[in-house]
Amino acid sequence: MKEETKKKILILEDEKPLAHALELKLTHEGFDVVTTDNGETGVSILEKEKFDLVLSDLIIPGVNGFGVLELIRDKKIKVPVIVMTNLNQDEDKKRAIDLGAVDFFVKSNSTLSEIVEVVKKRILA
Repeated sequence: MKEETKKKILILEDEKPLAHALELKLTHEGFDVVTTDNGETGVSILEKEKFDLVLSDLIIPGVNGFGVLELIRDKKIKVPVIVMTNLNQDEDKKRAIDLGAVDFFVKSNSTLSEIVEVVKKRILA
């Protein structure tokens, strides 16, 4: 991708190895990637910069992923959010989708490649 047309992705993930792997894979795919490990910082970044997609864990320090979804909605930040989590309850998925998530992955049931493919489809659609 040309520098000026790179799509920007914000990753909110406190598991450093996963955040790093996602960052490397998505950067290799031509995306501009920013990572942070807590919700407050993530929302602050979203208020200052425009992103094309957010990839967020639900269990992160500070404001959790549900809180991030609520703040994105309340602050009227227009950005699709894909949730990835180890929470595997139907009510967690329903709550995330109700709060505006466009997709939901259970990390233990998903490969890195599957997550990246969905990110690519969502962001390039």
